[in-house]
Amino acid sequence: MQNSPSTIILTGEHIQQIITHVGIDAIMDELIEATYQAFVNYDSADSVMKARSGFNYAEPNEGLVEWMPIRKIGDNELVIKVVGYHPRNPELHQIPTILSTISKYDTKTGHLMALVDGVLPTSLRTGAVSAVASKLFGKKESEIMGLIGCGAQSITQLHGISRMFDLKEVYYYDIDPISQQSFESRVAMLNLDCSFIPSTINEILRQSDILTTGTSIGIGEGPLFENAKTKDWLHINAIGSDFPGKFEIPLSFLKKSYVCPDWIKQATIEGECQQLSESQIGESLFNCLKDANKHKNLKGQLTVFDSTGLALQDLVVSTIFLNHAKAMNIGKALIIENESIDEKNPYSFLTTLKKS
Repeated sequence: MQNSPSTIILTGEHIQQIITHVGIDAIMDELIEATYQAFVNYDSADSVMKARSGFNYAEPNEGLVEWMPIRKIGDNELVIKVVGYHPRNPELHQIPTILSTISKYDTKTGHLMALVDGVLPTSLRTGAVSAVASKLFGKKESEIMGLIGCGAQSITQLHGISRMFDLKEVYYYDIDPISQQSFESRVAMLNLDCSFIPSTINEILRQSDILTTGTSIGIGEGPLFENAKTKDWLHINAIGSDFPGKFEIPLSFLKKSYVCPDWIKQATIEGECQQLSESQIGESLFNCLKDANKHKNLKGQLTVFDSTGLALQDLVVSTIFLNHAKAMNIGKALIIENESIDEKNPYSFLTTLKKS
């Protein structure tokens, strides 16, 4: 009997072990740098990425399940994340809003090489790409951050941006009083030397140098604000728009800002860019990072990073955790795929059973 190759499984517990061993700051720093390099060096001739697709539904609860694929031709591998977004999960089931798994395949054979929990990695990679965008567009002297939405994503958003900027104050708001009240205690482990100020949306907009919007606002319920006063150089990381018809930023603000989508093909379907015509949308994050000098003047202007989330980011974060797992000798190796005496006879195992 031939030995079938095994599949490496990294559970949520393994992800936590790696972070505890390596250090949360070291993991975030590594991820920020790897994310930057992945966008700057992205080559569409070697990486085939498709916009995510899936199912959106309103019953039994509003939600979606989508898949996000990327193929790395030179590495003979393909990564697919399957992600579920269900905003009532914390309320109804006491589980995160976003649940996901990342699978990695060998394109020479189709073998499933790895299966990685995607819950914490998704939040981490979203925080990392906001840090990259904020470094590109935010003023170097930025020291006041705003957060509209204090769910799980807000923690890694604050963490990632705090690794790029010397933050002095963090203004925050959530429509859920419990989420707002618990926010400061939930970020205590980041050991940030800054003041945390519960606030209103308008005050957050007025005070912030850099802002992240990451809410569960419903389809057709946006935007989060209108005609708010802001600093001339405010940079917004808009991470909450993930449905057609769902958006957080008002059209009036988008029109007077430079709007940078992570990937225009996807952002015009699910992101803030669905509100805009093609001529009103700036270059993608790929192009902006590749030619950063061309865009340095934007640091003094209103900018919006329309972050819808890419399979490229899932490839980056899963690779980092798989590499650390290998170095630490953790993870579970399972033979999931069928072993057979005769690869052309799926019933060949029955012959063995009869003989024994």
